[in-house]
Amino acid sequence: MRAGAIQTQRFAGLSIYANGQMNTRQVRHYCHLDAAGEKLLETAIARQGLSARAHDRILKVARTVADLDESPNVTAKHLAEAVQYRSLDRSYWN
Repeated sequence: MRAGAIQTQRFAGLSIYANGQMNTRQVRHYCHLDAAGEKLLETAIARQGLSARAHDRILKVARTVADLDESPNVTAKHLAEAVQYRSLDRSYWN
């Protein structure tokens, strides 16, 4: 519930209310990564052959993981968890 409240507050005044609804521009604005996070994401994309769309989806999930952790920033830890979920999802459907 706390993560939902964080998202509601973040998107107050916008036409969205949850991380999953962010467009590409909003993803770039609300999902800043540090150098370690950027490197991790680049590596995951290269190894798994992910698209730009998958890139944004991973960032949205990482932002949600950070919200669950009540962290104002998306860290490499949050991103690693999001990438892991993506890997699990891909293995399930393949």
